[in-house]
Amino acid sequence: MTGRILILYTGGTIGMVPSEQGYVPTPGFCKRLREQLGPLAGQVPEYDLIEFDRLLDSANLVPDDWCQIARLLQQHWADYDGFVVLHGTDTMAYTASALSFMLQGTDKPVILTGSQIPLSQLRNDGLDNLVTALLLATSGDIAEVCVYFNGRLLRGNRARKVRTTGFDAFDSPNCPWLGQAGIHIELRHDLLLKPGRPQFQIPDLDPATVMILGVYPGMPARLLTAALDDERVRGLVLQTYGVGNPPDADQALMDTLATAIAKGVTVLNITQCPEGAVSQGAYATGTTLNRLGVISGGDLTPEAAFSKLHVLLAQGLTGETLRQALTRPLCGECAEPTGDSA
Repeated sequence: MTGRILILYTGGTIGMVPSEQGYVPTPGFCKRLREQLGPLAGQVPEYDLIEFDRLLDSANLVPDDWCQIARLLQQHWADYDGFVVLHGTDTMAYTASALSFMLQGTDKPVILTGSQIPLSQLRNDGLDNLVTALLLATSGDIAEVCVYFNGRLLRGNRARKVRTTGFDAFDSPNCPWLGQAGIHIELRHDLLLKPGRPQFQIPDLDPATVMILGVYPGMPARLLTAALDDERVRGLVLQTYGVGNPPDADQALMDTLATAIAKGVTVLNITQCPEGAVSQGAYATGTTLNRLGVISGGDLTPEAAFSKLHVLLAQGLTGETLRQALTRPLCGECAEPTGDSA
């Protein structure tokens, strides 16, 4: 157990305390952590802790918060051997995905974790999650953005929150776990990304740039029209049925998509299913999207699709360069595209 770790406390359940309105983020996490560790404090890896001035319930997170976290990591990158980001569970998968795209080429671990019960409570899952995340950050074997939760080490841009109340809140339905912490910590070295050369690009993000919208039976075209009415919208993540099938019999809906694409809006198609990938063209309905110029999102999670499109647009990618970047894995977020999807 060697190495020096930086913990970023952004907020979230792990550092909350009870109030009359329910759990709320509260300053002073470093003191509460040392009290919880007690005599074990000397056995955990050496760490420094930065507490955000504006602590977040992650339900209130916006894309600019991704940038704040990424820039703080970049600022301290040379000073530490690994990083642990304490974050609320509701949007942790979004932040983990966004960080993976902004911190491409990472040569050090960035482990996001949190808890379902606050550290301030006698019975909590936060202490184990945090201690294990610290150990993983000092292992010397990880060089990517990950989520660690309840014994599971997950690729950050493959992780999803799958349970609201269980301690096993996170999983990666389309990607095997990168590691498992039981009596021993076991890593899947065959799956872990190799260390790269940091090529961090942390752009300014406009929250109005990208939207995510799920189709449903009887969805009116006017809903899509209204969503795309803002000229600042440059990207749309469209969640369709099964392997990427839209209601193509609704000509008004298809015309609205065609108009948006003609105006330069990038439309990325992902499946509503928790597991599996888009195969845009396996059915005639999906072929309609190919003709319109909709891009297949493969097996991207909604969180990865949304944040990837956000970051790439903000980095200035357009046209075929953007299409290629969206359909191919940049940091393990999706499988290589097959010939049956556009």
